[in-house]
Amino acid sequence: MPNVRVNGIVIDDTFAEAFGMRATAIIITAPNRKWARQAAITMTGFATSVIGCGCEAAIDVELPPSATPDGRPGCRVMIFAMGTDELQKQLLNRVGQCVLTSPGSACFAGLDGSAELKLGSALRYFGDGWQISKKLGGRHFWRVPVMDGEFLCEATTGLTKDAVGGGNFFVMAESSAKALLAAEAAVAAIGLVPGAIVPFPGGIARSGSKIGGKYKGMIASANEAYAPTLRGVVRSELGPDINAVLEIVIDGETNDAVAAAMKAGIKAVIELGPKSGAVRIGAGNYGGKLGKFIYSLKDMLP
Repeated sequence: MPNVRVNGIVIDDTFAEAFGMRATAIIITAPNRKWARQAAITMTGFATSVIGCGCEAAIDVELPPSATPDGRPGCRVMIFAMGTDELQKQLLNRVGQCVLTSPGSACFAGLDGSAELKLGSALRYFGDGWQISKKLGGRHFWRVPVMDGEFLCEATTGLTKDAVGGGNFFVMAESSAKALLAAEAAVAAIGLVPGAIVPFPGGIARSGSKIGGKYKGMIASANEAYAPTLRGVVRSELGPDINAVLEIVIDGETNDAVAAAMKAGIKAVIELGPKSGAVRIGAGNYGGKLGKFIYSLKDMLP
């Protein structure tokens, strides 16, 4: 299938290539929305890519009091890693340093998975012997004394081995401003898809990468084929009308969640149109040789 044009935007005849990952989720609650979001945002900081951060994490969805275990405002946070051990490490470090410390916070399991990860069952030791075990409705919690009362934390949360990381598409535009408008529209649409996150800053990455590089020890380096300033000195994938490229990277609880998020994001870019946003949409892959999951752009069209 050759490139197609939808609402004036060129859709490349290509595909996104994604990988199997391990994932978990927790629900963070607090006295109000501000502090629920603050704990969630702090916890998911420096979690854009497993290449350098150890995990990928972001807020999946904000929850009203009617949808949380303790009837307070909350956020469902998702965390992805390449292996179970690293996921467990990242979960405990981030909850311990960023949620336990946040005023009025509580933490609950956010996923029923095929296995369990430690949560309060490990963090309880901060109570130094004063922590209290509580079982309610078949669920196990720990109450840990802190200076504003107590930190209520569920003992475990679920782990899924069916998560997918690295779904993506490129937003290409005539200017940085137009590329950003299109990318923001995509992120807003993806935010309505449950079970999917966009882990880069604000959901957007400007530093698209390729595997390896010319310097020793580099796991990834600049994808010069999509760098507008290098057009004319490298084998570029960009025509003269493209002066900015932004990438949307998606992690999902399932293969279907990633596909749904890609469809929602691409639809939003197409609806915005080329006058205000992108003139072309592409995707990153490794020739289909490294990732188990393939998302053809032609199958993602509205």
